[in-house]
Amino acid sequence: MRRTLFQASLHTAMNVLFFTVIGTFLLAVTYFQTHDRIAQSEQAEKLKLISQLIPSNSFDNDIVADTQRLAPDVLLGTTLSSTAYRARLHGQPVGVVLEAVAPDGYSGRISLIIAIRADGSLGGVRVVEHKETPGLGDYIDIAKSAWITGFDGKSLVPQRDADWQVKKDGGQFDYMAGATITPRAVVKAVHKALQYFALHRDTLFAQNPNPPDLSLPGNGSGDRKK
Repeated sequence: MRRTLFQASLHTAMNVLFFTVIGTFLLAVTYFQTHDRIAQSEQAEKLKLISQLIPSNSFDNDIVADTQRLAPDVLLGTTLSSTAYRARLHGQPVGVVLEAVAPDGYSGRISLIIAIRADGSLGGVRVVEHKETPGLGDYIDIAKSAWITGFDGKSLVPQRDADWQVKKDGGQFDYMAGATITPRAVVKAVHKALQYFALHRDTLFAQNPNPPDLSLPGNGSGDRKK
């Protein structure tokens, strides 16, 4: 009896193990088959948004190839490395597009791309991904509202730090009644990205094929994390 029970238990365990292995294998195959496709789709969408921020006739380099990997930085809100896309005309800097994150949206992280011209003014801001409440927080999406265009042309100067808030808090930026958290998060993230650019402008536009790691002490971001 005990032997029969043991054999039945062993048979059941082997079946569970078999189906677990098969299931894991199928999930792995699906992941590897779709991962590159999803990444390419996300990249294409990102580049489409970049083209809205930096007109193609304003630069003559390959903006997709002329990139720089950036270490995670509190001013960008990033916890993983990100990419800076550099635009140049006749070898001279035109602007850079930074990937940034507003970590404190109403429903979590809001992923952004932020174009900053060589003079430090904003070429524009676009939301890449968010999970804000439909009908309220999603007005930050350019496809549904022009609110995000309110950043165009803004810069650290002559704007004061106090200006980088929604009007409810004494700043310059509009907001939708009943949905203040979302614009607060985006405004703060854009302001911090401008501060990041001001600290790293020369490095961001450097032609050096092996630029210094921006997370190392002595370059601004490393000191902030100590």
